[in-house]
Amino acid sequence: MNFIDILVPDLPESVTDATVATWHKKPGDKIMRDEVLLEIETDKVILEVPAVESGILESIYKDTGTTVLAKELLGRIKIINTEVLKKIEQNSENIVLNNKKNKIEEIEKYLTPSLRRLIKEYNLDIKYIKGSGLNGRIIREDIEQYIKNNKIKPVDLTINKNQNDNNKKITSNIDINRSEKRIPMSRLRKRIAERLLDVSQNTAMLTTFNEVNMKPVINLRNQYGESFEKNHGIRLGFMSFYVKAVIEALNKYPEFNASIDGDDIIYYQYIDISIAVSTPRGLVTPVLRNVDQQNIAEIEKNIKELAIKGRENKLKVNELIGGNFTITNGGIFGSLMSTPIINPPQVAILGMHAIKDRAIVINNKIDILPMMYLALSYDHRLIDGREAVGFLLVIKNILEDPIRLLLNV
Repeated sequence: MNFIDILVPDLPESVTDATVATWHKKPGDKIMRDEVLLEIETDKVILEVPAVESGILESIYKDTGTTVLAKELLGRIKIINTEVLKKIEQNSENIVLNNKKNKIEEIEKYLTPSLRRLIKEYNLDIKYIKGSGLNGRIIREDIEQYIKNNKIKPVDLTINKNQNDNNKKITSNIDINRSEKRIPMSRLRKRIAERLLDVSQNTAMLTTFNEVNMKPVINLRNQYGESFEKNHGIRLGFMSFYVKAVIEALNKYPEFNASIDGDDIIYYQYIDISIAVSTPRGLVTPVLRNVDQQNIAEIEKNIKELAIKGRENKLKVNELIGGNFTITNGGIFGSLMSTPIINPPQVAILGMHAIKDRAIVINNKIDILPMMYLALSYDHRLIDGREAVGFLLVIKNILEDPIRLLLNV
């Protein structure tokens, strides 16, 4: 029998270390080639570590939550041929069936009196409760979460005081909603916190607001949305209009497509726009590169692709690095107005919000229109208020008259 080491993969550029996020296998488990053994979390993405050979996971050297470096030893696989693996798998299935009862008895042995009372109060079957404690033991949080998820109500218990009063009901005073749970902050969450503090300490951030009538864009989508989807295979959304409007504004106000490096100002001759995407791990900002060279259909397809990758935790590091300007759309979550925070080293960020019908005065007449608030946060070290207001007006004018995109006015 030979052994093969499980090593931390090469980490992306600018990433110095990583954290062991999840082991999908435990020592003694059968491993097939290319099967994902564990996940490594960096500041930017999650890296999957697959098995390079089939065998048995012999040992784990770095537990969940451990900080590791590139090429550091994570564990070891005992290489076994396929026939032996099949025999082990068959034996394992038999052992599971034969020891199922023993396993339940083992779990019951470690239940404290208070846990036994809680289980009895709710008439629970512990074989359906997954333990998260040491060696799979059931803890109070496991029981309370099981009760909450399955919406189980306590049963009425009876006690016999005497022969004439044997049906008196009692209820427990246990309050299952007063538990606490402590978990370590994820690397992504810690990185976001660091960057937000960095913005507040090292930039002069201000925010200017405006509002836009979205009826022209809505009418355009209603009129051409169906034919657009047939021709391009993608729905016509709002985000591509926002991106196109920002591109026009960046061309007219190049200081927004720049960054500060010490005493120097770097003006970018290309347009890469970051879009905020909500993922199970938190908010990330993948980048639409050379977006000024793309048409609306291409922008929509790229946005959808990045959003799907974000939800499935499949974004690569090179899809998250860079970006000269950020668009965040809190409106999809119902936000009416907010102050977006700059994503350094960028110097500005545009916040889009929920579209709501409001009474608006136009030509001395009141009309009900779908309105949306715009919020532009900018670094006052590089951008003055006049330019910020002008930048936002360009976006407003384009969204209220999308034909400007065709005429470049």
